[in-house]
Amino acid sequence: FSTDPTDVQLELSNRELKDLLARTQFAMAQQDVRYYLNGLLLEIRPGRLRTVATDGHRLAMAELNRELSAKKDTQVILPRKTVIELQRLLDVSDAPVKLSLTSNQIQVDLEDLRLTSKLIEGRFPDYERVIPEDSDKIIKCGRLKVRAALARAAILSNEKFRGVRLTLEADMLRIQTQNPEQEEAEEEVEIEYNGAPLEIGFNVSYLLDALDAIEGEEFIFKLRSPDASGLIHDAAQASGKFVVMPMRL
Repeated sequence: FSTDPTDVQLELSNRELKDLLARTQFAMAQQDVRYYLNGLLLEIRPGRLRTVATDGHRLAMAELNRELSAKKDTQVILPRKTVIELQRLLDVSDAPVKLSLTSNQIQVDLEDLRLTSKLIEGRFPDYERVIPEDSDKIIKCGRLKVRAALARAAILSNEKFRGVRLTLEADMLRIQTQNPEQEEAEEEVEIEYNGAPLEIGFNVSYLLDALDAIEGEEFIFKLRSPDASGLIHDAAQASGKFVVMPMRL
């Protein structure tokens, strides 16, 4: 570990850190030339710890709200390999994990193990700017019901583009997909919605990843227009947010 004085130290449980990583790591980029996207942002502020990942097409953010021992605001980017290794080492216990950060390194102390890693240099995008705030079409849906319908539709989606078309009507979500062999799938799911009709396309894999990162039985899906990003979060609490850019179909 470097001889720099440690800038920031904080302690949380195995379970808390594992959960923050699990809810965001799937959105990290892979081998993007914007190297800072090939990792995961760890943001520490008074009373809050956030993890954020984005590959430019989608974004995942999770947060833990409680007082931590860290004394100053900090943002660091953990490399992809470090995140995956941590996820493997952590368990779902209340055993403590201590994080020590300097300007270019992180040290993670578990009960019987120490992991040290370099950090990714660079500036993470201003992620708060891409979280939609003015969506006027708000849907409440059963998570498992919608997930199952999307998974069935995904089987017949184009393997390369993975596109699905979502059509919103009063209390109804229609999911449609087709592939180059002209095979089509259509699913209808009852939802809570009383706004204007809307048709929008998404990458079905991104929607499934977001729903898998939510634990609650119901989720909120906020949309505005066919060319604006959608926002997904647990209906019970918004400590995790998932932004998905639309695609043209």
